Amino acid sequence: MARRILLITTDQMRYDALRCNGGTVARTPAIDALAAQGIRFEHAHAQSVVCMPARATIITGQLPSTHGVWMNGVSLPEDHPNVARYLNEHGFRTALIGKAHFDPWLLGHARENRMAATDDFGPHRGFEHMELANHFFLGGSHYQVWMGRNHPDWMKAFYPIVGTDGRQNSLGGGDTGAVQLWPNDVPRGLYHTDWVADRTLAYLDGLADADDWFVWMSFPDPHHPWDPPRSELARVPWRDLTLPDRYPLTNDKRIELLDRKPHHWRAAYEATQHTNVEMPPGFVPARMTADQLREIEATIHVENELIDEACGRVFDRLSARGWFDDVDVFFTTDHGELQGDFGLLFKGPFHVESLLRLPFIWRPARACEPAVVTKPVGQLDLAPTFCALAGLEVPDWMQGDPLPRSDADAAARGFERVVTEWDSEHPRPGAAWLDPAGAVTVTLRTLYRDDHLCTVYEKSSLYDGTEGELYDLRNDPLAHENLWSDPSRQALKRALVEDLYAALPRDRNRSPRTAPV
Repeated sequence: MARRILLITTDQMRYDALRCNGGTVARTPAIDALAAQGIRFEHAHAQSVVCMPARATIITGQLPSTHGVWMNGVSLPEDHPNVARYLNEHGFRTALIGKAHFDPWLLGHARENRMAATDDFGPHRGFEHMELANHFFLGGSHYQVWMGRNHPDWMKAFYPIVGTDGRQNSLGGGDTGAVQLWPNDVPRGLYHTDWVADRTLAYLDGLADADDWFVWMSFPDPHHPWDPPRSELARVPWRDLTLPDRYPLTNDKRIELLDRKPHHWRAAYEATQHTNVEMPPGFVPARMTADQLREIEATIHVENELIDEACGRVFDRLSARGWFDDVDVFFTTDHGELQGDFGLLFKGPFHVESLLRLPFIWRPARACEPAVVTKPVGQLDLAPTFCALAGLEVPDWMQGDPLPRSDADAAARGFERVVTEWDSEHPRPGAAWLDPAGAVTVTLRTLYRDDHLCTVYEKSSLYDGTEGELYDLRNDPLAHENLWSDPSRQALKRALVEDLYAALPRDRNRSPRTAPV
């Protein structure tokens, strides 16, 4: 019988986006059914909370400090070992359809950004077939070229991600003028979520019953800018939304909570210092209104519903072909979204669960006892799992382990901790992107274990190496009380820090930075 693996990823989706994970707004029946039939992981954490390092971890099974993609703007070398190439070398048909982002979008000579213009669909990076899509028109994706050839007038309806100053735009729209919110008049069938599903279906239709295959269907949403088809916005009326508990209702309360954390948190809120390229430089979170957050939240929920419906279409086609019960289906994302936590939006050097904790579901091909795994796992465990399902030895260069099917399995195999890394250089105002001299640097290393989240701030331009964060998430699930300096928690802190560094590789690889995104 053929071995079939479908990996579905979104971009920047929170754990609580799905109903099966406690979400109460977006309707996600197709993905919820997947979880009900399979294994839902409650504590899957990203190995990086930005796109490129996290995606490189998914494909390599390695930590960022091993594969070398230490921040956005750093390419994964084309010859770096990865699971797609490994499976393809062992007879699997392989495809990636949607967002890749193994190269920066502004790196013009990168093949990933040149493929579409020359009708190049691979093979590349071990994928026999690639059809790429981004959530804005940068990098020359196949979706962008297809829109330009077939529907050029509709391209003007999408958010203009680059402003007149050449930097990421901070324009707002919708009813409230919220940053990067941009109701889009494009017909739904032309939107990239449906395009990715359509192209995935076209590829699957070309496979034979006897083919072994690995297909990565990668949706660009719900990453900002938030510009889904206007026709779909009535699904979630923003004025009806209740603000989430994680959003402090007053500025004074937000400042009080931020001041319990290292100082770059409040600096990000007040936009007095930019520590990463992920937050638009003209956006001041402290000025965001409650209604603006409501409208952003509603739009994100709409995008998540569209993703669920697109997944449902693919599942239905697999079922019609008699394949669905024989496919190992995985659903996850690259990282989360702050989405109002502590008054902040987007992402960056902030290691809290809104960014770290992932929706993470595995519906095995053969009927299994549905399970909820509470032990920690990570993105670096995906590639080894694909190898195990293919009947292949997990190569030595992978640092993860095949995913557990139950808590008992996880405990027996030592799934006790998961780590996350962050390294970044952000140029000071007026400095060139590739000039590290005088750059703002931040270096974080984080361990999650036994409901504790411990982050070490290594020495950087902002910190002297003594700062950090420690949260008891069992008693403080919103991470409001930073226990790093609590005298009664010092023995616990030392034990967690020691465990963290024992889990990290000794040697750190940092590939050259080539472009901002």
